[in-house]
Amino acid sequence: MTEFQRYAIYHAPRAPGLAKAGAHWLGWDAAAGIACAHPKLDGLPRPLADLTEAPRKYGFHATIKAPFALAAGVSHKDVRAELAGLAQDLAPLDLAGLEVAALGDFLALRPIGDVRALQAMAARVVEALDPFRAPLTPAQRAKRNPDRLNARQCDLLARFGYPYVLEQYQMHMTLSGALSKADRDALLPIAQAYFAPHLTRPHPIADLCLFGEARDGRFHLIHRFTLGATI
Repeated sequence: MTEFQRYAIYHAPRAPGLAKAGAHWLGWDAAAGIACAHPKLDGLPRPLADLTEAPRKYGFHATIKAPFALAAGVSHKDVRAELAGLAQDLAPLDLAGLEVAALGDFLALRPIGDVRALQAMAARVVEALDPFRAPLTPAQRAKRNPDRLNARQCDLLARFGYPYVLEQYQMHMTLSGALSKADRDALLPIAQAYFAPHLTRPHPIADLCLFGEARDGRFHLIHRFTLGATI
């Protein structure tokens, strides 16, 4: 098995069309563990490889529990076992759909409609797996820019190693790095047209995906745990 330096729990679409479209958009197929060619698109403000450089290594995903190093005495087998049991206890759910939209200074696929069930599920995962997480180092904490966080987010960062959890959680599938307004405005309709054929309504959340970060910084899909499945 590949040695991983960090682990994460993600939602990675199971539908082949959306999964393939997202992998090619970013240029990295986390399920296959290979780089893939970007689509040829007209009207891009810059090469797509440049626009997607920041999120590429993570693969096409929505974060449920952000990447974490293992606590002392914890193995990846412990995480897998906990996640398998948790997935069995959680019911699959449907989002009304996804849409391409701006989120701050980057583009992402965002959920449409009521997300309370999703937030509750994500909270369960974050809380259940937090004992397996090594504490943040001062350098790791600094990377989260705590000076830019509100008081609640700072509390969550201290408690869970990540500020955007529980009621602060906003599901998104990142499609770009930070963009200027001009680049964001130019890329948005291109991304909307590219992903439109693959965005089904509803959008199912049917499993939890365990990802691992290899030594080169690239994330790989290790295993899908089907929600509500009997082990």
